[in-house]
Amino acid sequence: GLVRLTPQQGYLAQQVGAVLVDIRPQACREAEGALPGAVVIERTVLEWRLDPACEARLPWASHDLHVVVVCNEGYSSSLAAATLQQLGIHMATDIAGGFRAWKAARLPVLRP
Repeated sequence: GLVRLTPQQGYLAQQVGAVLVDIRPQACREAEGALPGAVVIERTVLEWRLDPACEARLPWASHDLHVVVVCNEGYSSSLAAATLQQLGIHMATDIAGGFRAWKAARLPVLRP
């Protein structure tokens, strides 16, 4: 049920206010690079940090939040975005191909 974004669409969404959420483990970010402006929320804590109904949520978490989730290759990000939609964050989606597709598209990356 996701409308997945290409890396270019994800980049443009970020430029107009979407929150890019990098769920990759720290080791991956250190080895391959980081996404400029992305919020880092590792996969194991994503739901309770973005669920507007959770006491441990980030202050800006809301049902109207446009979230674009990024993992390494676009697999776990799809599952994560679908789960966020189930929590009522209807504008949650991800980037097809993940960080590696973003990097291959020559979009901005902070080098490790």
